[in-house]
Amino acid sequence: MIERIIIIENVDPVVFFGINNSNIQLIKTLYPKLRIVARGNVIKAIGEEEELAGFEEKIRELEKFSNEMNVLKEEDILDIVKGKAPAVVNVDNLVIHGLNGKPILARTANQKKLVEAFDENDMVFAIGPAGSGKTYTAIALAVRALKTKKVRKIILSRPAVEAGEKLGFLPGDMKEKIDPYLQPLYDALEDMIPPLKLKEYLENKIIQIAPLAFMRGRTLNDAVIILDEAQNTTKPQIKMFLTRLGLNGKMIITGDITQIDLPPSQQSGLIHAMQVLHGIKGIATVEFNKKDIVRHKLVQKIVEAYEDSEKRKVKNEKEYQNQESGVKNQDF
Repeated sequence: MIERIIIIENVDPVVFFGINNSNIQLIKTLYPKLRIVARGNVIKAIGEEEELAGFEEKIRELEKFSNEMNVLKEEDILDIVKGKAPAVVNVDNLVIHGLNGKPILARTANQKKLVEAFDENDMVFAIGPAGSGKTYTAIALAVRALKTKKVRKIILSRPAVEAGEKLGFLPGDMKEKIDPYLQPLYDALEDMIPPLKLKEYLENKIIQIAPLAFMRGRTLNDAVIILDEAQNTTKPQIKMFLTRLGLNGKMIITGDITQIDLPPSQQSGLIHAMQVLHGIKGIATVEFNKKDIVRHKLVQKIVEAYEDSEKRKVKNEKEYQNQESGVKNQDF
């Protein structure tokens, strides 16, 4: 009799072992010749060497399935241990599986373009209106790259620009003041990674979420780096961010150029960067539009109403200028 230690590294133990350890109890019944004990993320098995070798092979298959699907059900365990392929529904345009195996898809034409652009380029600008899924899809791509071990880290950042509210009046220390700006990034991650695993990633800095100012001086290797709300960067800020890209790194820059919260005297760094970097090989741009909006149906109508209002404003200003010009000519 020998002992073998198996460490489950890539998945949340709660997902792998099941609620109240239901999955590990089932596994024990499938291997009656082994003494199996599970604690934390460690499985200890005692038995004959040949039986242990087959057991570890199946545990690794279960771990791989659980990592890819974010779920491990009784029928999946039975299929894998018996050597059958688990019943998995093939879904078109799948990016990753979220919590409980929920498929996270590229749901619109431009979301699909973003997936393709990410696969083919090291830097992608994703521009478009609120609710078009650009940030959510970008984070899903980053999580996929981490799960498949193409990168070792995910870095998520936003400029802490005040959209009419004052940062200094928020309660708490600096982290507590800044976290509300970064909450949309946490929300997306919580859809895609089980809670305990996400906590582990954040504590071990495998996933890092920080304001843009904290990026200065860093070189980010083996990472997917996402800058969200980039329309609120200045020209020096976005130049600093873009030059953080290190070896085996990929970058996605998202923003909505219709919602710039900078002072009127400052040009958006995002707009300037897209102009300066246009045409460089390895840099792609995907432009989302109101047809990509995947939130509540009212969001698309709201965006359209604001667009119509802006068009009327521009039209009225031109008509006023033409009238003023006509009056001056008559006076002359």
